Amino acid sequence: MQIPIYQVDAFSDKVFGGNPAAVCPLSAWLADDILQKIAQENNLAETAFFVPTEKGFHLRWFTPELEIDLCGHATLATAHVLFTCLGYAENQITFQSKSGDLIVSRQGDLLTLDFPTREPQPADLPQEILEAIGVTPQEVLKARDYVLVYENEEVIQKIAPNAALLQRVNLGTGGVIVTAKGNTVDFVSRFFTPQASLFEDPVTGSAHCSLIPFWAKRFGKNTLHAYQISARKGELFCELLGERVKMSGKCVLYLEGKIWV
Repeated sequence: MQIPIYQVDAFSDKVFGGNPAAVCPLSAWLADDILQKIAQENNLAETAFFVPTEKGFHLRWFTPELEIDLCGHATLATAHVLFTCLGYAENQITFQSKSGDLIVSRQGDLLTLDFPTREPQPADLPQEILEAIGVTPQEVLKARDYVLVYENEEVIQKIAPNAALLQRVNLGTGGVIVTAKGNTVDFVSRFFTPQASLFEDPVTGSAHCSLIPFWAKRFGKNTLHAYQISARKGELFCELLGERVKMSGKCVLYLEGKIWV
């Protein structure tokens, strides 16, 4: 069997920036163990698989280790493949997923995700996380992920977590977000996932489901500009709409090929 595969750098307008994701269109679902093996073979943070439905497309995301319930950058990458490689003619795509219906729209070369919020609430920080991060935050919150708030962008840039220590903490499918007010944008962030094969995720749409409502309330405005300041760096244009968030960014195609299974 031949399966098309595309690799897209999401939340970037340049190759080698943003967050890479593999995208595999399917005519029908394969067995879960095959999907997992493909994701493991790709060895990227996420591989997205989708099949057509009457409503749009059913979308699933796999890391090299497991299936996850939400992935922003791989959803953006999937929409980019449909729009630019597969001739999808409409300006809006509806994906059915484990997190409900997800809508991606396009305006020029900017793609916009419509995701549910995951508003973080004040929380206690496990001592193991504090020791692993190495810098005491000003605030601690939690939704799926821990959100650690710091005083400025320079602190976020300099944080060098101890991955071995952080791996001792049971975070489930979540991770640790560190964030602060930005120097040239509204806010910056980084995202660490000790249970994943890639310890620092380059750009994380799902993390912004928590970051956007937090910073929108902090700044008293619903439209925000953000950078995730990983080594690859990603740019997001964000908006809070009640219990939904919109995240817009650009994508660039890196690879197109076929898988034989």
